[in-house]
Amino acid sequence: MSALPAQAWSAAALVLLAAAWPAGLWAAARGGVVRRLAGLCLAGTVTGAVLLLLPMAYDRPSYQDAALVFAVLSPAGVLVFTRFAGADSGPGPDSGPGSGPGSGPGSGPSREDG
Repeated sequence: MSALPAQAWSAAALVLLAAAWPAGLWAAARGGVVRRLAGLCLAGTVTGAVLLLLPMAYDRPSYQDAALVFAVLSPAGVLVFTRFAGADSGPGPDSGPGSGPGSGPGSGPSREDG
């Protein structure tokens, strides 16, 4: 049993859900890849914290297993997001036909006009 009343734990979870979680979702929905990744990490962290606070509010410590599972799966989700976001970033400015390993100056057959 915790020393804080259930209302305090519930209020802390509500503050996180009302303030930090929408900010993380907003950042994950807009901006560049790095900003979306940061928003996804923020939303995952807030969700894990809420999943830890609510079992304390309802005096159900066995429900903290959900927070543990989420804490293990959240970084895996970030890695999957990074993998697919990197695939959608498109070709870089130097990519194109003839650009790749070994296609720089002096790497191929040279022709001297003379």
